[in-house]
Amino acid sequence: MSEEVRVSTLVGQTLAKLGVGHVFGVVGSGNFDVTSTLMKAGIPYTAARHEGGAATMADAYSRMSGKVGVVTTHQGCGLTNAITGVGEAAKSRTPMIVLTADTQAAAIRSNFKIDQDALARSVGAVAERIHSPETAVADTVRAFRTAVNERRTVVLSLPLDVQSGTAADTVSTVVVPVPARIRPDAGAVNQLVELISHAKRPVFVAGRGGRGARDSILALARHAGALVATSAVANGLFNGDSHNLGISGGFSSPLTAELITSADLIVGWGCTLNMWTMRHGRLISPGAKVVQIDVEDSSLGANRQITLGVLGDSSLTADDVLEALRRIQPALAEKYRTEQNALAVKQGARWRDVETPDLSTATSIDPRVISRELDSVLPADRIVAVDSGNFMGYPSQYLAVPDEFGFCFTQAFQAIGIGLHTAIGAAIARPDRLPVLGAGDGGFLMGISELETAVRLRLPLVCIVYNDAAYGAEVHHFADYHPQEELASVSFPETDIAAIARGYGADGVTVRTLDDLEPVREWVAAFRNGRQDRPLVIDAKIASDGGSWWLAEAFQGH
Repeated sequence: MSEEVRVSTLVGQTLAKLGVGHVFGVVGSGNFDVTSTLMKAGIPYTAARHEGGAATMADAYSRMSGKVGVVTTHQGCGLTNAITGVGEAAKSRTPMIVLTADTQAAAIRSNFKIDQDALARSVGAVAERIHSPETAVADTVRAFRTAVNERRTVVLSLPLDVQSGTAADTVSTVVVPVPARIRPDAGAVNQLVELISHAKRPVFVAGRGGRGARDSILALARHAGALVATSAVANGLFNGDSHNLGISGGFSSPLTAELITSADLIVGWGCTLNMWTMRHGRLISPGAKVVQIDVEDSSLGANRQITLGVLGDSSLTADDVLEALRRIQPALAEKYRTEQNALAVKQGARWRDVETPDLSTATSIDPRVISRELDSVLPADRIVAVDSGNFMGYPSQYLAVPDEFGFCFTQAFQAIGIGLHTAIGAAIARPDRLPVLGAGDGGFLMGISELETAVRLRLPLVCIVYNDAAYGAEVHHFADYHPQEELASVSFPETDIAAIARGYGADGVTVRTLDDLEPVREWVAAFRNGRQDRPLVIDAKIASDGGSWWLAEAFQGH
């Protein structure tokens, strides 16, 4: 007869056997036991300073590691503290488990009582719970399967009275699920082949769903004569290809935007072709055909009218289309993949290669100037995380990344203040790479409590703070609609962020000119020699850019 075990123990052991990779959280009385069980089972745990930080760390870890991350919270207020990070993960369809305690059903007057299921659903997460001791293992497996197979963020509630119950230990019978891959319908494949064969200027744009399908998509692009690009979240996927346009959308260089706009066929691979990726549709010429490939039927045509929607895995679809295309077109087609375009892409697909005026003053540095220089100074094998705000295009476009696992972009919710959390989670997922954060002063100060976490973890994390002493987006993009005195609500006295960073135990340097970067070069030299184990915060006092063009694009959807 099986031994009776506490439910909190069963849940933790089940998640460990299913293969969760890392746990982030803030531990309270409601989630202490289940967190301890996960740690005893060998799952690493990172204590955050705030549940919101923990949630985004788990999100970033999941995106960059390929494993399911877990954030664990106390009931009620612990979950509400985490909800912005949970909302970001849910809107990004990150496979993640939010393991949260919950009040007893009978405790209707508990100060911790909230409708956790409704809260989870309100931000797009899936609400699951441990219903009884007898179903604890099955409930946990169902939550994990939903996270992995449906690519969903799942809030798994553990009521206190159920947690303390006991049930038979059946964890040994748990089978780890293997996600199924969807092969496209043959008819849809043939339709896509026909569109590709007739196109003269095809462009393939890969999104999050195209990650993992690089080789298949590139093989098809080369045979079809297509240029390739990515959405922001898949930045780096096609690095090394001679006809890689980089990021499509608000971050596009003038050349990239021109070539995409001239396309007569745009194919989205696991990419919803939303307003950011297609600049509200302006990157699609009036006569262009538009195709989407996705594993979710609801995503096909969700953001714009499409010519063809293909339900299928990006890699399998590309393989099947290439096989069918070769039957009617054995040789490679040049089309858009000309030597002339390859040269143009090499010279102008990245913003750092585009000549721009230097806006620097005696006391402030042009954000493009410092971004270019840091791209050269920092090691190339890096993982870049970006907060939200007016500054965000500079680290996104000027800091090169080695591949799609070198760029972590938590922007589905457009929340500022989660960039530092993102960088920490990404760093834990990829300890082999230098973590680099791009943040504005507003967002960095909003989430600065987690700088202590980075110091405690001894992370060699470079934080580039584009400091304009304001919520720059509002200052620049609403100045035409509000008198100057009203803009005082989003402008602040200058803050010595470098000094604050040193107070947390990090290194801090203030940069107003390129000469001020010498301490950064010294820090990097120590890092290259394996002698760096503390974060570096670069307080870059930036000159006004008059309002970034990429955020002007984004605000059109507000």
